[in-house]
Amino acid sequence: MLFEVLIALLLGVVIFLLVFRRRSHVLKTEDGWWGVGPIPDGERDTTIHPFKVTTSDAELEDLHRRIDQTRPVPSLEDSQFNYGFNSEYLEKVVSYWRNDFDWRKQVDKLNQYPHFKTNIEGIDVHYVHVKPKRVPEGTNSLPLLMVHGWPGSFYEFYGTIPLLTEPSDPQGLVFEVVCPSIPGYGYSEAPHKKGFNSVCAARIFHKLMRRLGFQQFYAHGGDWGWLVTTNMAQLEPKIVKALHVNFAPPSKPGLVITLSVLLGRHFPKLFGFTSVDLERLYPCMQKMFVESIKETGYMHIQATKPDTAGRALNDSPVGLAAYILEKFSTWTSQDFRNLEDGGLTRKFSLDDLLTNVMIYWTSGCIIPSMRFYKENFSRLDSPHTTMPVTVPAGFACFPNELMHSPKLWVRQKFHKLLPYTHMA
Repeated sequence: MLFEVLIALLLGVVIFLLVFRRRSHVLKTEDGWWGVGPIPDGERDTTIHPFKVTTSDAELEDLHRRIDQTRPVPSLEDSQFNYGFNSEYLEKVVSYWRNDFDWRKQVDKLNQYPHFKTNIEGIDVHYVHVKPKRVPEGTNSLPLLMVHGWPGSFYEFYGTIPLLTEPSDPQGLVFEVVCPSIPGYGYSEAPHKKGFNSVCAARIFHKLMRRLGFQQFYAHGGDWGWLVTTNMAQLEPKIVKALHVNFAPPSKPGLVITLSVLLGRHFPKLFGFTSVDLERLYPCMQKMFVESIKETGYMHIQATKPDTAGRALNDSPVGLAAYILEKFSTWTSQDFRNLEDGGLTRKFSLDDLLTNVMIYWTSGCIIPSMRFYKENFSRLDSPHTTMPVTVPAGFACFPNELMHSPKLWVRQKFHKLLPYTHMA
């Protein structure tokens, strides 16, 4: 009798652990309200409205007046981009912005794809929705949500959209693409209350995709988009069919990652480290700490007092451009710090860079975009940080990412990691 009781207890414990483990792979969340004031009574507006980016003479005159009143400060001799955005080169960028950049033309470019807004949890959410013109007979287009980061915007996907919706191979996969603006970024309304973090954005984007009629979809994210789409997969693993990210730093390094850092240089095969991993991870102190400290000062400001620095950036277009464009220099390659022009136009055009800056300037979103850091870093103990992702996932490993993530590290979070691709 006692033996049977023990067996029953043991089975009960095993079942409990299995059920608990299964449940622990699904993130829990509750509806929020981010609009002004209390939640209103009655039915909420769930309609979808077309949206167009617009500009005006008054907007451009105000911009030019503020640019004309900027007070240049000379850079230190031989400092390049090591102290931040080089002032001499900034004057050239500002001159182009003031005299040659055609914002009206770029507005037309932004409007080449359909834009929409819809109210979710009390705020208007902006998104671009591009359907393919042709779908191969006998197939369906694949719905794909793509989420940006900071200091980016929905515009960073404009070069990719035609490759996904109009592939060169007539038999290739065809996607229907949805590119939303994270609330507080671009043309999405900023939350009016504290606490809007990545999980809240993930919940809102799930509601957006349901409102668009998608029962299941794929997702891609980089930078904050990595975290938002990861949370989406944790919230609804049966709805997110697969996930692709190009950034996946370990949120809470466990024993495996710690041991790999300590021993990987001497026993690389034990941890599956490649020559690429060894090159990017070691010498450990320089690669993982010194370099990251050089490039994360902005993060400490935005994770603690975003409204203070943000107020200055919201008033000064030149300050805003320097703050944002510096990241497109040093985050493209750390070696660009040693160039007088920061290598800024080696991978980008000034028109594209300034278009992204103008999205921040004209929408006045720099402060709410910076607050996203404070809201997320205030919740480092959130359940999602230790919860694995169980949907199929792919990872694109780019050579100049601020933090290199070996395959072993990515697998600690994404249990069904399929492609792990070293990008050129």
